[in-house]
Amino acid sequence: MNEHVASRPPATPGTGHGRIDTETVRNIVESRKTRRTLWRQLALIGPAFVAGAWQFGPGNLTTAMNAGALYGYALIWVIIVSTILMIFLTDMSVRLGIRTPVSLISSIKERLGGWVGVVAGVGVFLITLCFSVGNAVGSGVGLSMLIPGTSPVMWTVICTVAVASILLLKGIYGIVEKVLIVIVALMAVSFIVSAFVSNPDWAAAGAGLIPVVPDGAWLLIIGLVGTNFSINAAFYTSYGTKARRRTETDYRDITMVDTIPGIIAPGIMTALVIVVAAAVLNSTGTDAPGAFGGLAKIFEPIAGPVGAWIFALGFFGSAFSSMIPNCIAGGTMLSDALGKGASADTRTARLGSAFILAFGLTVTIVFAGSSPVELIIIAQALTVLFAPILAALILIMANDRKLMGQLRNRWWQNAFGVLGLVTVVALSVRLIVSLVGG
Repeated sequence: MNEHVASRPPATPGTGHGRIDTETVRNIVESRKTRRTLWRQLALIGPAFVAGAWQFGPGNLTTAMNAGALYGYALIWVIIVSTILMIFLTDMSVRLGIRTPVSLISSIKERLGGWVGVVAGVGVFLITLCFSVGNAVGSGVGLSMLIPGTSPVMWTVICTVAVASILLLKGIYGIVEKVLIVIVALMAVSFIVSAFVSNPDWAAAGAGLIPVVPDGAWLLIIGLVGTNFSINAAFYTSYGTKARRRTETDYRDITMVDTIPGIIAPGIMTALVIVVAAAVLNSTGTDAPGAFGGLAKIFEPIAGPVGAWIFALGFFGSAFSSMIPNCIAGGTMLSDALGKGASADTRTARLGSAFILAFGLTVTIVFAGSSPVELIIIAQALTVLFAPILAALILIMANDRKLMGQLRNRWWQNAFGVLGLVTVVALSVRLIVSLVGG
């Protein structure tokens, strides 16, 4: 099939079989120019990298470090599988963002019924509530580790107020975001260096690619999937794609420069987190970190006492930067679901975002005496309860022939999509059984 068929508009009057109208020719030429120009390709980077950055937050770091500390290299396979499935769901969402006339939820309402669209929007909103707990706890804990003797709850309050202010004063966000990206990048580089300096057992790490489930690891596995196979982040990618006005002629380049690298990057980083935690914490006998103080030792091989400071700074950066897209996405989805507009600027979206921030803060205060590590892991695990609905809707809409046209799912894309759906359904059932069983 011609690679440019997807960009062909409806035939104009007088255009017979075997003839191509001038607009199609122009689109083909523009498409080729775009793929030959590196800077134009790089300009397509955006939605998937945002989704990937959203994944690599405090919940991701906490669950991955605990996986390495408690079970060594045994759970690396969870990250690999989650990353592959995330690529396919994100790709479907990108194509939906290109093809939907207004928004994904609006198209769901039109084709599957208004109540289905409401369920989808509310589902994303509920998942963002779960993520808000990890972000709130992580931001407070990170700053309290930077400034010993201070209260994590106090810092959570300050961070929540700061995020609310940034959302109101949008001009500030661009500057703050760049600073936080540098902080998180510092932590990412530290993990890469630590992965070699800590001298891990690479043969054992390779064996970790073989799926095994250690005793007592189910909750942690569910938490890992909840953070790395982030269905709500994939779902929201369609909105970022739509906001950037991507077209069908952009699709192939988007896949190569945004979708695949944007999702693989946090997957690799998460796998390295497990490797370093296994080498530094598990192999030294520190195999039951109940507090962040134990996890902070992860950078000692390369930075000594400064390692704890690097950990705290990066952990705060990942938490604080995740708070912003998390509450924006939740508020936007809720607004769209309720028919108030698919924009973060609507009153409903702003109220929804405010509620998400308040929810994370409230849970942090109420459970201030609990282990922050356990609280984050449980909150991340709960996200899989709502993920099956969103995964099913992405899969169904990506197969809608009338909506998707030539960008409709192929059989192999459906195969991975169904595998992802079955995965989150199975984990949801497992989590419910675990919760009911005590």
